[in-house]
Amino acid sequence: MRVRWIVAVVCLLMLGTAAADNHGVSWDSLSAGQQEMLGQFAESWDSLPQDRQARLARGAERWVNMTPEQRENAKGRFKAWRELDDERRAAIRERAETFRQLSPEEQDRIRKNYQRYREMNRDRREQLRDRFRRMTPEQRQRLRDHLNDRPRTRTRDSR
Repeated sequence: MRVRWIVAVVCLLMLGTAAADNHGVSWDSLSAGQQEMLGQFAESWDSLPQDRQARLARGAERWVNMTPEQRENAKGRFKAWRELDDERRAAIRERAETFRQLSPEEQDRIRKNYQRYREMNRDRREQLRDRFRRMTPEQRQRLRDHLNDRPRTRTRDSR
């Protein structure tokens, strides 16, 4: 349960940082906090790919602006990410890439569905997970097709 939540959060964080600018970032344009955070890259900064420079700069900026509590939470997520096996990380990256290719409206729909799921009581979430686990792959696909085809005006929790 906790691992799924962590994976979802990591995916969302990756979505926010994975889309890289096509412009390099000069070392001198980084704030003092960013430079301190990225000090290990100081000597090789100019040789890094531009998209990596941009991702590192954004990540360092976010880190510098976090509260101590946010930093502790981020450390926990990063630790959980590092502990995942390579196959699981690859699957998460693939799903994140699929998500990025969706329209903004579809991304928003998925985020809202996930938020509704998180707001459900624990027993209801367990029931849904257990029901989904017991489904065959064909049943799961039919459910996905049904959910994609239905009108979006009513929420499923209103039952």
